[in-house]
Amino acid sequence: MGNLKVTMTDVNGVSKTFDGVEEGTSLMELGKRNDVAGIMGDCGGGCACATCHVYVDGDWFAKVGEPDDIEFAMLDMVADVMKQNSRLGCQIKMSPEIDGIEVTVAPASSY
Repeated sequence: MGNLKVTMTDVNGVSKTFDGVEEGTSLMELGKRNDVAGIMGDCGGGCACATCHVYVDGDWFAKVGEPDDIEFAMLDMVADVMKQNSRLGCQIKMSPEIDGIEVTVAPASSY
């Protein structure tokens, strides 16, 4: 079923809303597929590079939850741009619980 919605604001401040997103699609996959500026996904979704770093907007962070230890270690590599609402897009998979999620792509750091 492809009826989920995501709004991403890229590193240039341009917001795009994607409708019809399939359940199970990661935010990294969605960003790469749609050429969202700042989503590189160099490791292909293996939680090994932090090139899909996003800030989860508002109340959505409580719904996606805190990063696990491995993801936190990757985010710690970009500590200069890490925030309390930082997550890796490869680790956020679309589900009905986060339908409508809004994220902002973090600025590039020294990976």
